[in-house]
This record gives sequence, C-alpha cells and structure tokens, in this order.
Amino acid sequence: MEMKRYNPNSHHRQSIRLKGYDYSQSGLYFITICTQNRENILGEIKNGEMVLNEYGQIAYDEWFNLPKRSCIVKPDVFVVMPNHIHGVIQITVGAPLAGARNAGAWVNRAPARGAPTTTIGNIVGAYKSLVSNRCLDIYKSKNIIMGKLWQRNYYEHVIRNEKDYVKISEYILNNPINWLEDTYHG
Repeated sequence: MEMKRYNPNSHHRQSIRLKGYDYSQSGLYFITICTQNRENILGEIKNGEMVLNEYGQIAYDEWFNLPKRSCIVKPDVFVVMPNHIHGVIQITVGAPLAGARNAGAWVNRAPARGAPTTTIGNIVGAYKSLVSNRCLDIYKSKNIIMGKLWQRNYYEHVIRNEKDYVKISEYILNNPINWLEDTYHG
C-alpha cells in the first residue's frame, strides 16, 4: 500500500473557532457533535419524535452529568438525534476543569499556575469520551467491535444575545419534527 505524503494544501483543516476568543469565559455555547460517518446509531425518529436506543440514552444521560465533572458547566436545551446531538451549554465562570473528588462530587480547586481551565473544547472532549467509553462497554458485552463513535471535530457557536438563544433553542427543540429536512439526515 502506497503511503500518501502530507500535503498542507489538501490536508489542512480550517478552524471554525473565533480567532482570539477565550472559550473558557462565561457564556452560552451551541454545540453539535456528529457520529462517525453520520451513522444513525443513537436511535430513530418515529412520528416526529426521537426514540433513544441504549446508546442514545447514554448520550442523553452524559450530557446532563457534565456538571459532575465541573461545577461551572450547566447543560441547557439539548436533543439527541439518530446521528448527532445538539445542545446549549453554559460556562458560568473561568474555573479549572480538574478538581478534587469530595463525597462523590467534583469540586473545583483554585487554579494552580498554568492549570488547565474549563473550555468548550475540554467539555466536548470529556463528553465524547464518557459516551464512547460507556457505549464501548455495551459493545464489548455483546462481543461486537465498536469502531469510532464520534467524528473528529464538532461545531460550536457562541450565543451572543437573547434573540440568538431563542432561535437556537427553537431549532434544537424542533429538530426531531424537522428530521427529514435536517442537514444531518442521511
């Protein structure tokens, strides 16, 4: 098999992040994460409603478990679709992601010099990992090879005002009923 050489012109991924924006600052962020190859593995749409399977239920549960990893993270409007998730997440202050475990809960420590802070990238990475690991346990119990669950990247949008928030929230909540017109529909 011939190895392809790296070509920066054809292999370069353009960042969709806002240049110079601090993704650890307080605010609301709209996130979309797609499954690998947009495979419909999280459930199905029936009569305009999302019906979660066991993998979709894990994706749902882990979204709302995110505050257990960092007390500054607050999940908001959210939907699991057959091949992607949409959600709004709020960061309330710039605090560290790493924390000390205390009585079953994660508590933030004062940031040490150079300590990692909670960013949207950290949150998405943790979410994808948690969902993947729990789904992998199910696959292993069925003696099936899972492969990659999520696509490499994700979409994010900084919500800048109430009008933007309302528009995005309505889009998320209406996503199942509009599945056939959805850009992620396979």
